Amino acid sequence: MSIIALSGSVDSKNAPAIRDELLGSLKDAKNVIIDMTEVNYLSSAGLRLLLLVYRDIAARNGKVVLVGVSDEIQGVMANTGFIKFFKLAATEADGLSSLA
Repeated sequence: MSIIALSGSVDSKNAPAIRDELLGSLKDAKNVIIDMTEVNYLSSAGLRLLLLVYRDIAARNGKVVLVGVSDEIQGVMANTGFIKFFKLAATEADGLSSLA
């Protein structure tokens, strides 16, 4: 299991670098917690990044839990249908519990 923390804006400027780092560090992970408590903006590139991580982990029958997602980002994810791919948790401890 891996825990990744993101912060700031996740957009077209930095999503490729984040993607490369995430996929490299998650290549053997089955379950992943992505702490988004410090993420203040998520663009469509950020949504694609999360979907890519989800597909990679789901291919290994794993789960992705998003922690601390703001109401605004949750709204965007709900409107686009992306929210259905992820488990959401308020805290890292809740995220760990949801994987048990």
